[in-house]
Amino acid sequence: MASRLVEQLGGQNAAGATAASLAQQIRALILDGRLTVGERLPSERALALELRRSRSTTTRVYGLLEGDGYVVRRHGGSTRVALPHTAHRLADPDDDDAIDLSIASMDSTPGLYDATVRSLPRLAALRGTSGYSLRGLPELRDAVARRFTDRGVETDPDEIIITSGAVNAVNLILATIGRRGERALVEQPTFPHALEALHRYGYRMLPTPVEVTGWDERHVTDTLLRSRPHVAYLIPDFHNPTGATMSDAERSRIATTARSTGTHVIVDETTAELDIDRGWTPLPMSAHSPQVITVGSMSKIAWGGLRIGWIRADRALISRLLATRPSFELGTALLEQCIAVELLQDMPALTTHVASRLRAGRAAVASGLGALGGVAMPPTSGGLSTWLDLGAPVSTEVSLAARRHGLIVPPGPRFTTGGVLERRLRIPITLSPERTTEAMERLGRAWSHVMSGGSTSGEEAPRAAVI
Repeated sequence: MASRLVEQLGGQNAAGATAASLAQQIRALILDGRLTVGERLPSERALALELRRSRSTTTRVYGLLEGDGYVVRRHGGSTRVALPHTAHRLADPDDDDAIDLSIASMDSTPGLYDATVRSLPRLAALRGTSGYSLRGLPELRDAVARRFTDRGVETDPDEIIITSGAVNAVNLILATIGRRGERALVEQPTFPHALEALHRYGYRMLPTPVEVTGWDERHVTDTLLRSRPHVAYLIPDFHNPTGATMSDAERSRIATTARSTGTHVIVDETTAELDIDRGWTPLPMSAHSPQVITVGSMSKIAWGGLRIGWIRADRALISRLLATRPSFELGTALLEQCIAVELLQDMPALTTHVASRLRAGRAAVASGLGALGGVAMPPTSGGLSTWLDLGAPVSTEVSLAARRHGLIVPPGPRFTTGGVLERRLRIPITLSPERTTEAMERLGRAWSHVMSGGSTSGEEAPRAAVI
């Protein structure tokens, strides 16, 4: 069986290539995230046999990569992927006139106001209680459980906790089960604030690549079996930022493998309901293993200002979560819970509105890409964004240039564990068509500046919350 390195290189690309050319190809795979930082590469001898090249050639390849800081070699030991050490000073964006593409979220659903009005009698009926809600309102837990059941995984309200959003849910889970110094399998790219939460709880990252075409299942399962990480954080539906959806077969095999290795799988379903025209509906990953922990949120289907999320887990873990929660939070606001009960009673209206808005946003982005000559929009059947391949490692340069034109757009490396994916750029499809058109015009001007050789050297890379 060919190694992952040779699979990624492709036999045709490697055949007859010089050592310098092979090193350049491997460097590109690392910068594009297809080879992950820390991943073990074949030995010089094994690589020579696979490529049918001389040992001196593969020694030269690894020597060039090591000299540039892209691999670390131990004499008599392994060769592993690395990145050159660079320092970045980060600055917070502060421009009231800027269009902010770091936030991939829509404005509120049209039904939010009416749902708020309808929720008031429910809230009034709770005035005689303490007002604290560690587990969540029974009516809301029942509504969330029914939604899971409708999607194909039987769920009891006792397996649900209501939280103050999905990020809050992830932090509650890690506060309960986290083990400092353990390993965490994470997708690359992925949601940046999940990475930050894992770092905060002392985890060491094991990245696994995700493309717009999907996951490298072999890499995921091999990493689980080889490293036995304590947790895995996955976004299997309309992955943020690539938009990919994991197949039912992949979910089953990955969930089964994780169960055998004792890995806690945290599945983020914040984007699961953002379907435009996928054409099929997978089962929730929790249908494939009772150990899967699922987090979800109202933020993308209703409004980001409605800070309502949830956790679905087995009853034993729910008890542990409830014991941990008071140490940093005494429950979720009752008004928001009452509103969420009303909204979830009409999910077809919510999902229809979401699909319509996303379809219009997708069309506006596709139209605006004409300003970025040669950059094509990949298939985007739902989710928050499209994940562009710029064709060259210029993502940070484009991001810096965009600031000059009043556009905040996080570069590809912001979604990674180690500064790779410089060819990639996330563009939200959640803004109104008018706002998207203006954003794409500004992006086009930034692109022209970079492509014409304009310099951004010496500028600070802006760092903002990426939502």
